[in-house]
Amino acid sequence: MAEVSQDLLHELLRRLHNRADKSDAAIRDLRNEMNSMRLVIHAHQSDVNNLYTMLHQLDARLERIENRLELRELSEAQARFEPHP
Repeated sequence: MAEVSQDLLHELLRRLHNRADKSDAAIRDLRNEMNSMRLVIHAHQSDVNNLYTMLHQLDARLERIENRLELRELSEAQARFEPHP
């Protein structure tokens, strides 16, 4: 009876070790996937930051253009009131 229970115990321990190894592999895979997702999120954040930078540059450029147009409209309006030779 002692032999049977010892063999049974060894079998149970072997199965437990196999399950633990599978769990370790699954955790390692999940960790790798999480790191991949982290890299993807960082890449997306960089893309968003680049878009914000481009938007800011376009906004500044548009503001300069609007200022020039206002100056031109002002000079055209004032030119109407000045005498022409």
